[in-house]
Order: sequence, then C-alpha cells, then structure tokens
Amino acid sequence: MTIYRILTADDHATLHRDGSFGGSPLDLKDGYIHMSTEDQVAGTLAAHFRGVEGLMLLTIDEARVAPDVKWEASRGGALFPHLYRALTLEDVVAERAIEMRTDGTHIL
Repeated sequence: MTIYRILTADDHATLHRDGSFGGSPLDLKDGYIHMSTEDQVAGTLAAHFRGVEGLMLLTIDEARVAPDVKWEASRGGALFPHLYRALTLEDVVAERAIEMRTDGTHIL
C-alpha cells in the first residue's frame, strides 16, 4: 500500500538537508508523524493546510516503514497511518508539488 505525507516548504527543505524529518509541531505534540492514505489526502489538505503555499506531497511505500506504522482512528473514526519514528529520505519513493487555487484550496 502507498501512504502519503504532506510537507510544508520548510519541512521539505529540512528533510532534504538533514536526510530525515522528525515532525511538525503537531506531530511532536502527538508523538508520531501524521500520514494519510490516498483517499484521505484531500481531507487532510482541507483540514490542516488550506491557504498554505509551497506544499509537497510525499509518496511512501508502506512496506518501507511498516514496522513503525500504527493504523489508528482519527478524523471521523477513519484509520490513519501514524509513523512512530522520523521520516527519512529513504522512505520516500516519489514527491511532487501541490498546486493551490486562488481560493486557498489545493489541486491533487
């Protein structure tokens, strides 16, 4: 299965500079890195990133992170993948910029 992580431009730069990303302030507060399935990405963008420019969508092969991922209930009771360690460049199989419309919503 493929899972996804949305990163801000600053967090994306950190990942590439350091080779790993320890999490956003929300991730650090919750104790894990929030991720989404393909069906959950649009909702995550709408709930947490409306109006944020320069976002990157990272594609992660779950098999690479499986030992450290727990599927836990979150928004609306849906199961979300939560990564209980830093995300590394080696975990990422693809990445692409997410474009934003003038109304602050994003194009997938």
